[in-house]
This record gives sequence, C-alpha cells and structure tokens, in this order.
Amino acid sequence: MTTQKKKSKAVGIVKTFDHNKYLISHEPERKIVEIEATGESFEVGIKALSWSKRNQLISKNMTWDNAGNTSFSADAYVRDCLKEMIVDAPWGRTTESLLLSFDERIGAALEDLVPKAFGTDDTDENTVDAVKKEL
Repeated sequence: MTTQKKKSKAVGIVKTFDHNKYLISHEPERKIVEIEATGESFEVGIKALSWSKRNQLISKNMTWDNAGNTSFSADAYVRDCLKEMIVDAPWGRTTESLLLSFDERIGAALEDLVPKAFGTDDTDENTVDAVKKEL
C-alpha cells in the first residue's frame, strides 16, 4: 500500500508575512503617572515587556507544591515588572528596596503600569484560580 500526498491549491495571492510589525519597540514610552490620592503626577519612561519576558516573570513568581497546587506571588510579579519596565523616573533607578519603601498611594499608581499576569480583564475565566484549573 502506498501513501499518497494530497496536493492543496493556494487560493488567491499569498502575501509575505511581515513579522516586523509585531516586534516591541526598544524606545521607552513616556507616561504620566497620576497619584489619585494627592492629585500629583510625574513622568516616567517605560520599556515595553516582550511576550517572552512577561511569561518569564509569571513563571518566576509561580510555585508548585508536591500535590500539584500552585500559588502566585502577585506582589513580587508587580515589583519585578516595575524594575524591568521603568527605565527613567524622578527617583533614578527603580530598585527592590525603593519599591518596598513606597506607600500605597504611589504603589497603586505604579501598579497601573504593569501588564496583567493572567488575562486582560477581571472576568471569572481570567482569575488566578481559573488559570490554575487550566494548568
């Protein structure tokens, strides 16, 4: 018995795929951060996180126990993202000790810069528990 290969016919004109339009910019984006509680604002330079870097930070902050249960440190994820993303700020370099010293007013404002770890909104299917079930 011989195996026959099926030939497929291309429909229409095949365009060359341009992957360049999917690359992240290496130029920092200027963003105004507003501290809602005080009404103050300041400008920061933000570097975009690549898809791969975001996944690395999620993986770094997710742990598994021997029973197969997972836990995720959202606090550490947010700090890791901010240290990676903020390339220019009024305080200079964004360090772990600096982030740990900020109060909740500026912390909440900076947290808005961080991409969500799971999903893009707060629907039930994008909660940490829903993601754990998928794993």
